[in-house]
Amino acid sequence: MSRYTPPEPLRPTHDLAGFDSGNDALNRWLVSRAVRNQDSGASRTFVTTCDGLVVGYYALAASSVAQVGAPAGLRRNMPDPIPVILLGRLAVARRHAGRGVGASLLRDAALRVATTAGIVGVKAMLVHAIDDGAVAFYLHHGLQPFPGDPTTLFVPVAAIRPPGM
Repeated sequence: MSRYTPPEPLRPTHDLAGFDSGNDALNRWLVSRAVRNQDSGASRTFVTTCDGLVVGYYALAASSVAQVGAPAGLRRNMPDPIPVILLGRLAVARRHAGRGVGASLLRDAALRVATTAGIVGVKAMLVHAIDDGAVAFYLHHGLQPFPGDPTTLFVPVAAIRPPGM
């Protein structure tokens, strides 16, 4: 029986061959940019594997949003720009879609964001959804759309921080 590994930092030794999320841009980014971005410090990519193959990934990066246009709940008592962590990519191999891998990756990303917020000031996790299906996924998992931009979604750190953290 195949088991999924917990998400772990991407390493050059991970087998990315054959990863197909059904979205060429997400596939290409994983193969051509993820390791380089990791090495340069531009982002951190976390992968989950099954039978030694990468079947899902997400990437996190430091970011910020301007107060102008940000929801009131994010602006209150915050500097300009507002510090956030960007969930820059999240993808699951088509063969593993519908098995909870995406939800598990999103939970792991949110926990890492909450942990980071305990060390460095971060107000929210922000996502720029790649398509309508991604928007629906993030809405289903409790993220809120930015006013005036339904493909940009966020969740405040306070909403994802586990009790006692």
